[in-house]
Amino acid sequence: MTDIHHAAAQGFASQADTYARGRPDYPEAIDDWLRTTLGLGPGRTVLDLGAGTGKFTRRLAGTGAAVIAVEPVAQMRAQLAVALPAVQALAGSAESIPLTDASADAVVCAQAFHWFANDRAIAEIRRVLRPRGRLGLVWNVRDESVDWVARLTAIMTPHEGDAPRFYKGDWKRVFPAEGFGHLALHSLPYTHVGPPQQVIVDRMMSVSFIASLPGTEQERVRAALQAVIDGHPALAGRQEVSFPYRTEAYSCERLD
Repeated sequence: MTDIHHAAAQGFASQADTYARGRPDYPEAIDDWLRTTLGLGPGRTVLDLGAGTGKFTRRLAGTGAAVIAVEPVAQMRAQLAVALPAVQALAGSAESIPLTDASADAVVCAQAFHWFANDRAIAEIRRVLRPRGRLGLVWNVRDESVDWVARLTAIMTPHEGDAPRFYKGDWKRVFPAEGFGHLALHSLPYTHVGPPQQVIVDRMMSVSFIASLPGTEQERVRAALQAVIDGHPALAGRQEVSFPYRTEAYSCERLD
């Protein structure tokens, strides 16, 4: 199996519980996108690549398609297996997918593709997709036009190091990709509503490069996040907060 970036291997392994608690879900409208754009439904097979703890896997299973989840981090895969026992959860990576040729009608990567956006992964995805099958790439993107959201990002960014990030856009360099058509974007608004400890603290602490920090550094980050919650008028004293996102869903077709 191809090596996993150290931030992902260490951070996601150590904070699998926090990831499962703090990561936002997805807008209901993503279900229509899965059915219409990716063509998912009964009789179809979809691969959830880099499935993590199964946050998006639930959405895929809800279409009625047969779902196969591939996740390299054992601790996250174990959470997925407990939460979704009907889903086949396999160890593997994007560069070494444990599926036969042309065995999937769709491959979906949710919050994951930036970790393995390279030619080897694209070739593997192309290999396991049937002709005219679809590749779907999904991210929940924080709305940093909101000032307190921008402040949270400013707390985290100094720690990111060389960790691949969606916002840097490096993942787009593999497109246009050999054997695939045009990459199309469908954007949806989404708000993650819940207690600030869950939707802010757990969410930020589950970020790979934060979760892989030494314990003392993690506590400094946690304290800085709490200071924003306690000091911002939109957050202070609230039992429930609304964290704004934009869900970006990209798709392209495997050509014949």
